[in-house]
Amino acid sequence: MSVAVYPGSFDPITNGHLDIIERASAVFEHVIVAVLANPGKTPLLPVERRMEIIRQALAALPSRPGRVEVAAFDGLTVDFCRARSATAIVRGLRATSDFEWEMQLAHTNRVLAPDVDTVLFMTSIENGYVSSTLVKEIASFGGDVSSMLPGPAIVALSEASDRR
Repeated sequence: MSVAVYPGSFDPITNGHLDIIERASAVFEHVIVAVLANPGKTPLLPVERRMEIIRQALAALPSRPGRVEVAAFDGLTVDFCRARSATAIVRGLRATSDFEWEMQLAHTNRVLAPDVDTVLFMTSIENGYVSSTLVKEIASFGGDVSSMLPGPAIVALSEASDRR
């Protein structure tokens, strides 16, 4: 079975992330959305809440049932891949500016785990500008981010803003 890991902080998950998940699930038999629990960063949403939001957002999509799993991880992505018998890391590219970083990351991961390839998906045109960082910044100034996020993420972002 072909298994791929799509790692990220997903803080919050965006429509761009969901598009990549959908497309990756058409290529791989099993996709693990790996939510990074990075103790060195202070996320807007705790990892458990991010996982819950992703599961809710995926439930509303025509995803291939049973092909997408959501899991938390910390440490190196390649170690998580090995532990889950994944042979590919899925990444999304929004613009050429992303490519250089993604290439460095792919080469580094390849050195660490020669049996794990990186597969890059170009974002769809309508999501090419969307990033979690941009969404959080717009929302912090009261801007409308509803076209950039799935419903569960909009609710969670609003709740997080109310707590601050």
